[in-house]
Amino acid sequence: MHLSQSFINISFFQPQYFLMTGIPGLETIHGWISIPFSSMYTVALTGNCLILLAVKRTHSLHQPMYYFLSMLALSDVGLSLSTLPSTLAVLWFDYRFIGFHACLIQMFFLHFFSVVESSVLLAMSFDRFVAISNPLRYASVLTNNVIIRIGVAITTRATLSLLPLPFLLKRLNYCPGKSLLSHSFCFHADVMKLACADITVNILYGLYVVLSTVGVDSLLIVMSYSLILYTVMGIASPRERVRTLNTCVSHILAVLVFYIPVIGVSMIHRFGKHLPHIVHALVAYVYLVVPPVLNPIIYSVKSKPIRGAMFRVLNRKGQS
Repeated sequence: MHLSQSFINISFFQPQYFLMTGIPGLETIHGWISIPFSSMYTVALTGNCLILLAVKRTHSLHQPMYYFLSMLALSDVGLSLSTLPSTLAVLWFDYRFIGFHACLIQMFFLHFFSVVESSVLLAMSFDRFVAISNPLRYASVLTNNVIIRIGVAITTRATLSLLPLPFLLKRLNYCPGKSLLSHSFCFHADVMKLACADITVNILYGLYVVLSTVGVDSLLIVMSYSLILYTVMGIASPRERVRTLNTCVSHILAVLVFYIPVIGVSMIHRFGKHLPHIVHALVAYVYLVVPPVLNPIIYSVKSKPIRGAMFRVLNRKGQS
């Protein structure tokens, strides 16, 4: 049966593929744009892998704070690898096709690693709270078993929250003439708009996932830092206050680098329909590419033990 005839005879349609979009209006210079994107992906993957190796090979870094940092680096590697193939395929080769099921798989992992990163940032805020408010019990509270349980809980939460999304999209009837995505990767909010069906369930469940994960995490992080600030203000020495707060600077910067673009993407998808397509594209790229690039830089600059361990890993590689 010809495809044109099948459109007429069937009432349920799912496209074989979607068409991805690079940066709208700048298609003629995608080759040049691919240079900074390739550089950012290289920095993100190299920097986060260096952190993982540094923590693994340095016994003095086998502490709760650095275990959580390893989780953050791992989520950044996963987030980068989720978008790298399709983004560089569009920018390098102008290859814009992505299969329907491949799109759903990419969408799941993209959102999965975002939720994991949000959860890890929450766990890191708890780590800072315990270290500052009750330093004598720090080692007994955050034992290796507790950290493993936290890691399992983070993974389970992300999986259970996001597993329904591909199935909710798969059940929809799609318009035969609509297959153009707004980005070079698959967002849930972007894919569901291509359906010729009632997407109320998708909208409500997507909102529930955002509020129950990133929304709850951000509120708990704010609460943690309110308690940390209350504890710090009780310290008599101003110099000691500054020294204590300085241990939180890296984490605060990582929180801002992650949550500001997340809020931007959420606001634009819901209230910025009138904005130019290039604004949507750039905000989405900032959300997905910038945190994995900046996190290793922030922690290597602000944390002397991490910086030293990363240099030792590089020196060992250079000597081998």
